[in-house]
Amino acid sequence: MLEQLAPLGALKPKRMFGGVGIYANGLFFAILDDDTLYLKGDAELKPRFEAAGSHAFDPFGEGKPMAYWSAPAEAMDDPDLLVEWAHRALAVAGRKKAR
Repeated sequence: MLEQLAPLGALKPKRMFGGVGIYANGLFFAILDDDTLYLKGDAELKPRFEAAGSHAFDPFGEGKPMAYWSAPAEAMDDPDLLVEWAHRALAVAGRKKAR
């Protein structure tokens, strides 16, 4: 997964939530858990994730999802599309950090 996301810049994986958090250029933008990649979203990006059939990350199965969404299935089959979605997630992380 890190190889596919390499176009985003310097990547750093860290263990978290029983999975792996992925940082690009110091911004936390993705989680890899149970062989599923989740990308950071916000209110603006949520409808696009929903339209693509993605589901929210609920690390403890308690009905308290985080603002991370499963990468669309079509993106997992298309490296260029995956990087596009990851760039969107990275932009969300950047906006959040700027606040």
